[in-house]
Amino acid sequence: MKDPRTMAYINLFAVLGALSQLCQLDTASAALIAGKQTSIGFCVKGGPEATLFFGGGHCRMASGAERCQIKLPFSSCVKFNGLIDGTVTPIPSRGFTKLGFLTGPFSNLTSRLSAYLKPAPGALADPEFFRISTTLMFHVIAESIAQIGNEDPVGRFSASNIVDGTARLSITGGPAAALCCRNHHLTAIHQAPDEFLSYMEFQGMHLARDLFDGQVNAIAAVGLGQVRIGGQISQIDNINRILDRAAVYLA
Repeated sequence: MKDPRTMAYINLFAVLGALSQLCQLDTASAALIAGKQTSIGFCVKGGPEATLFFGGGHCRMASGAERCQIKLPFSSCVKFNGLIDGTVTPIPSRGFTKLGFLTGPFSNLTSRLSAYLKPAPGALADPEFFRISTTLMFHVIAESIAQIGNEDPVGRFSASNIVDGTARLSITGGPAAALCCRNHHLTAIHQAPDEFLSYMEFQGMHLARDLFDGQVNAIAAVGLGQVRIGGQISQIDNINRILDRAAVYLA
């Protein structure tokens, strides 16, 4: 069962947060915001707040919505989740003169993100599309683990058993990320860490994709050596429990 509040944190920080990686990976996406200098703040009552900053063909996300030029308020987590589902059209409380950015470049950017995260039949046959799509999914999953560990009741229980330290997540020949645990609070870092307490490495992009799509059993993959784990095993074990919850939220 999905908790709407947790879903809002995932939608904001994992899904919309992936726009940062999208603009790094996809030149067509970066071109959509080339020459644009603006920021969009998302303020969800009883839920998360964050701002997307656009500039020089790049995008980054930061917590809080105080410094945004365009502000989109949502009366509930359910309403914000409706934005991602395409069932809710937000009304800005700030930045009406910049509506053209929302309906133009930003809308086009999120459409490209959706195309990569929910690929059309046959789209993954293109090697470059496959690489970008799988890399984005990797980062969305890494961020989702952090948000579920901090917000979801079941995820918080698993996080309460994670010792302090950093876990490295990576795909051989592909992207890397880290989950940092401090006082049972998880933070996702979208680059390889300098030091880590434990690790989980998927042996190749195609294996990672099959795991993400539920076509390969994760436990069996570990047994076959297709997923390498090491270090503080209890840390990886509890992260895996949260990963199971991520599959529910991202389905």
